[in-house]
Amino acid sequence: MARMSLLSSPLLLGFDEIERLVDRFGKSASEGYPPYNIERLKASEQGVETLRITLAVAGFTRDQLEITLEDRQLCVRGRQVDEQDREYLYRGIAARQFQRTFVLADGIEVRSADIDNGLLMIDLVRHEPQKMVRTIAIGNPVKPP
Repeated sequence: MARMSLLSSPLLLGFDEIERLVDRFGKSASEGYPPYNIERLKASEQGVETLRITLAVAGFTRDQLEITLEDRQLCVRGRQVDEQDREYLYRGIAARQFQRTFVLADGIEVRSADIDNGLLMIDLVRHEPQKMVRTIAIGNPVKPP
């Protein structure tokens, strides 16, 4: 049985990519670690909207974090190595790995990333698409042979 969705309307042409992005988002939304915030920062003097993703990555160093962008999917990975030479009497802080993904809309660009006091901040900018109006000429009909 074929799956029907809101985007399968014959009036919405070319939106199949959005449907795939929504599916991808649904699979990654169940992740709970690390916690994060997304905030809108005040617009710059150029009027460019800036968004900031802040992830709580206490215990991770710069070398243990990796940020990649592939096909509009921003992926943040953290890898800690368990130190075998330590003898713990009690261990409440685990050496943990994570992967957190964010799907970015068209026009969103990663500007920078920085870490401070256990918070990883990734700044994004949203460029306004140019509005374009085009007139389409109607050609002559093709005559049958």
